[in-house]
Amino acid sequence: MTRTFTDKDNARQAVWDRLQAEGLARFPFPPHGRIPNFKGAQEAALRLFRLAPWRTAKRIKVNPDAPQRFVREQALRRGITVFVPTLRLMGGFKRLDPAKIPKNKIAQAASLSKGKQWAEDIPLEELPRVDAIVCGSVAVTRDGRRCGKGEGYSDLEYAILRELGHPPVPVATTVHAVQIVDTLPWDDIDLPLSVIVTPEETILIKSPPPAPNGIAWDRLMEKDFEEMPVQADLRKLRSSTSARK
Repeated sequence: MTRTFTDKDNARQAVWDRLQAEGLARFPFPPHGRIPNFKGAQEAALRLFRLAPWRTAKRIKVNPDAPQRFVREQALRRGITVFVPTLRLMGGFKRLDPAKIPKNKIAQAASLSKGKQWAEDIPLEELPRVDAIVCGSVAVTRDGRRCGKGEGYSDLEYAILRELGHPPVPVATTVHAVQIVDTLPWDDIDLPLSVIVTPEETILIKSPPPAPNGIAWDRLMEKDFEEMPVQADLRKLRSSTSARK
């Protein structure tokens, strides 16, 4: 597989193709068009929680995709409150509170399809600061660049937290080794990685690319506010804050 890419779409396609061709993808199939689930995702999740601040975290944000289900489950088993963005941010953010989930229901709560009864709505203004973030990725580089499936939601979710005044926090991803490539293009709104964890390796990134300080409002169109009410809510909060100054 070519490991040097100047186009993110080419990188995604190459990774998806290789995961499928080598039998490394796991349900849901096909891996194409999504954050791909992969062989060893559970082992990667266990490896992640050997690291600070994930090991000692009280609150983390984790994406809702299939390979990070094991991250959500391990966090809940450790008593960590998990904040999960809804798909396409159409429903804002949800909170999974391990204190309210029976031990024998934690695996169910960590599942996107089965865990709805344990997920609590949380308004933007009540989102607490998190200790760390875990995002899903399609392709990553060892210097902290990543690309998702192409819709930019992990980037936007991080930017939302920054707009709310939350400080920068470390960002990790769990991937299969074949998802690591040599180069990817970079945009100033992209979310950089602090840690990459595979089933066999932990990669600590000493100097990640700079993280966004907030939302690039000039890149949003009105349909974005209609499709993602959380964006409209954030715009109202921003406007009311500005009006009080």
